Amino acid sequence: MHPKIIALVGMCGAGKSVIADFLEKKGYNGIYFGKITIEQLEKRGIELTPDNERLIREELRQKHGMGAYAILSLNKITTLLKQNKNVYIDGLYSWDEYKILKENYPENLIMIEVYADKNRRYRRLAERDYRALNPEQAEERDLAEIENLDKGGPIAFADYKCENNSTIIEAEKKMAAIFTKIEHEY
Repeated sequence: MHPKIIALVGMCGAGKSVIADFLEKKGYNGIYFGKITIEQLEKRGIELTPDNERLIREELRQKHGMGAYAILSLNKITTLLKQNKNVYIDGLYSWDEYKILKENYPENLIMIEVYADKNRRYRRLAERDYRALNPEQAEERDLAEIENLDKGGPIAFADYKCENNSTIIEAEKKMAAIFTKIEHEY
């Protein structure tokens, strides 16, 4: 068996981090694409705000193309796979990122969409302690991700879908069923 890459896709606030935590408990090694943005902000001494995050994301994509986050993570992913370690990617966003991962790891890549109703996602985003978004900011981010990142492509190409409209415990139960299928099929 070859090591697996599970890429989590979904809209902001759907609960990708909940599923990432589940995979971490199963021994998967995490790569958080969004961390690249945060590291860039910290490196430059720029305040962490939704607007500043958007500026860095756009700058990185202007420099490296729409697959920037996948390109910037290839070395980390390859290193983990060579060590025979399973990997999860928290937050694959663009169609180009998907294509780069699929091209580089055709036998390893499994996509899971984490989804929740829009109103639930927006409530979660407003209530979170870190990087909270009000409903207007959340909708603005949704639209930007759909219109500018081709985020719908990776969501449509997901191999599995994990609904997260309830509690963390319920999401983990649903993910456990998906995880069992993945372990048997791959």
